[in-house]
Amino acid sequence: MKWKLTRRFLVSVVAIVVIVGIVNTILLLCLIFVHIDTEEQSAENFSRTFSQYVELKDNKPIVNEEGLEKLRNTNAWIQFLNNKGEQVAAFYTPPKLQTMYSPVEIVQMYKYKEVDAETTVFAGAAHDFSYFIGVKDKKIGRYVMTYDYEKVFKIFKALLLLFLIVDIIIAIVIGFLFGKRLTSPLNILIEGIQQLRERRFKRMSIPKGVYEDVFRNINELSVKLDQYEKERDQLDQMREEWISNVSHDMKTPLASIHGYTELMKDNATDLTPQEFYEFTSIINRQSIYMKDLLDDLNLTMRLRNQRLPLQFEDVDIVGFIREMTIELLNDTQFGERHVEFEANVDKATHQVDKKLLKRAILNFIYNALVHNEENVVMKIQIDDIGPQSELHTQITIADNGRGIPAKDLEQVFERYYRGTNTASAHGTGLGMAIARDIILAHNGKLNLTSVENEGTTITILL
Repeated sequence: MKWKLTRRFLVSVVAIVVIVGIVNTILLLCLIFVHIDTEEQSAENFSRTFSQYVELKDNKPIVNEEGLEKLRNTNAWIQFLNNKGEQVAAFYTPPKLQTMYSPVEIVQMYKYKEVDAETTVFAGAAHDFSYFIGVKDKKIGRYVMTYDYEKVFKIFKALLLLFLIVDIIIAIVIGFLFGKRLTSPLNILIEGIQQLRERRFKRMSIPKGVYEDVFRNINELSVKLDQYEKERDQLDQMREEWISNVSHDMKTPLASIHGYTELMKDNATDLTPQEFYEFTSIINRQSIYMKDLLDDLNLTMRLRNQRLPLQFEDVDIVGFIREMTIELLNDTQFGERHVEFEANVDKATHQVDKKLLKRAILNFIYNALVHNEENVVMKIQIDDIGPQSELHTQITIADNGRGIPAKDLEQVFERYYRGTNTASAHGTGLGMAIARDIILAHNGKLNLTSVENEGTTITILL
């Protein structure tokens, strides 16, 4: 993979160089062979078309006024010659200009700068007379070149091939050095992604450069996936433990039900009414426990998947929780417990599902009473948060009991978790998770703080 990326990069660089070389060559040829309107060609055209300003007078050529004006504006002179090379007329010519030319001198006069270094001479014809026009302008020049087409194209092809080879070699060297630096991080990235695919979450060193953000994001993703993987493993482990506990809890009442029904079937005629009542009570109690367990399973699954429709109604939270506290104290099991109720607001009306909210709050209260000593002090307090927040009412349930170990705090509300410091294994292990999900279903917030051997505080915001 490493050399594959480098090879592709090199091929791309070489292809670009070849294409650019070909395009530049075509443009160069166009510049050489396509007609370009240069200053020299303008002077050439001026000289060749100057015959329109030449007239005959007494069989001698003269230049009309417009032509003379053109000569002055162009800083040029004109010299007319007959067929013998003798001067027959001249306008604005320099003083030392010769007046008679041989054929060779005529050719040299046209090809080279014979007058001075700044004057270029052009030739033309008018009315059977030849003429020289000299343009004095250092920007204008003429270059005469003799060449063989075949040799020129051979040299051109050789030079083109040489340039391409040199350019390709340079491109390969530079492309290799640059490509190696460019593709090395990509190879590390590809290896890192393969590690993520294989669930090997390893942080990579972050290089400086264009890939810095990519490496940083990959590392963050690796950390997140590693965290999710550990959470999933932990969740699977807790689920397996919970299933094992539920299976055990289901087997115990089933065994009781099965045993007592067998006993009643085998000794139906020998049982006293008292024994019959006792056996049926046990069967009834165990069946109720199994029903509660299955109901909790069904409720937690529906809450988790948001499949439980809530029956909202306007409820005064202060009066609602006060009644719950009174019912709790009237219960013979908790009648002697120390439970305080304090409301710092007269009335707090919210739209809630009374049945589910009551179950959630009672679950928190029962946990505080059941999992602590009988002398535990529990306080239920209701406060008004104020209009500055979307959440208006705060319900606090605090106790001074044994608290929750720090290692258990993060897992208290897990659906498959049962506390390690509980004195009894009774219960399905779903109560706190159900209570948490009920509060969240009401768009509320839940917070739990606890210090071991000092107590636990649960805060509900509605």
